[in-house]
Amino acid sequence: MIKYFVAGCLATSFLAFAETPPPWGETLKDAEKQTVYWNAWGGADNINAYIDWVAKRVKEDYKITLKHVKLADTADAVSRVLAEKAAGNDTNGSIDLIWINGENFRTLKNNNLLFGPFSNNLPNYRYVDESSRTSLTQDFGTKVDGMESPWGAAQVIFMHDTEILVEPPKSIPSLLDYAKKNPGRITYPEPPQFLGTTFLKQALIELTNHPEKLSAPVSDANFTLVTEPLWAYLDELHPVAWRQGSSFPSGAEQMMRLLDDQEIDIALSFDVSAASVQIEQGNLPDTVRSYVFENGTIGNTHFVAIPYNSASTAGAQVVADFLLSPEAQLKKQHPTTWGDLSVLTFNRLPKKYQTAFNDLPRGVATLSIESLGKSLPEPHGSWVEALEKEWRKRYSR
Repeated sequence: MIKYFVAGCLATSFLAFAETPPPWGETLKDAEKQTVYWNAWGGADNINAYIDWVAKRVKEDYKITLKHVKLADTADAVSRVLAEKAAGNDTNGSIDLIWINGENFRTLKNNNLLFGPFSNNLPNYRYVDESSRTSLTQDFGTKVDGMESPWGAAQVIFMHDTEILVEPPKSIPSLLDYAKKNPGRITYPEPPQFLGTTFLKQALIELTNHPEKLSAPVSDANFTLVTEPLWAYLDELHPVAWRQGSSFPSGAEQMMRLLDDQEIDIALSFDVSAASVQIEQGNLPDTVRSYVFENGTIGNTHFVAIPYNSASTAGAQVVADFLLSPEAQLKKQHPTTWGDLSVLTFNRLPKKYQTAFNDLPRGVATLSIESLGKSLPEPHGSWVEALEKEWRKRYSR
């Protein structure tokens, strides 16, 4: 039984396929010698190294030159596509592929700024079972409709040092109880940093009396009703939080440093292998372990999309297809490469890759798929900005 594997439609765009997309052989031929500019977050050395490996492989196999344009924020790439559209640049855009999901995807899709639908036509998409994970077809509440191709999955995990905290709190309410009994030992990243916003969404899902409204677009009328318990919770948490809620960590990396320094008792991450990687690198003690909340934690899928005005749509599709290949997914999930969860469905893979995935090592602090438990769907993407705006209004200093 595999222990570390995630099992795991069509809309009109500004520049879409003809009714019948060209045969894949034609796409491969057109992709030869194209340069694909991939705008992707560049904030982690191991991820950058993986993208470098992808660039080498698509050069060898398909004669594609892949350029990694490193982003601090995906919204910067979205703004560039919007600016090119406003300037009338509809055929020679500066971006060919974007690592994307959530609000950024919704912005491009709703403004008809994506090429496609294309993902369902990729040869390696046959290894994806859309029924296995809601986030494969609903990206933060926005229908994917084949306009982006999945290439990895994530789920919120929490970390604690078992030498210091034996039984960690396993729900949002119990986290507050723990903080009150142990002042200064609990915190979360500062929104709008994505993990900080994710903490707000996790808390909201557990606390609200109207969870069904989170799957629909936010409105002024339902925002106050749905979020009232969240702000009441944070009003109680902040006075007993790290630094009494006067400042917050910048992200998962700082939280893990604080955990290592024994300044806090619990850290969180959207990378299920984060604790194991940091232990391996000597940045966390080997007594740190990961866990999830009893009723599940937020999970999502991350994708690549092609802007409507890409001049290298064939090359971008070939790169997206390679990212879905069992070879690329296997390497990415290896804990010494990245540890990112695969979007492929195990029983659809060739036998040799089933064996290879089964044989992947798992870090000492990395949870098995069974232990990850329930993956909670993201609220509709429109809730992100509303939550961040209200949080800044109430707590930003």
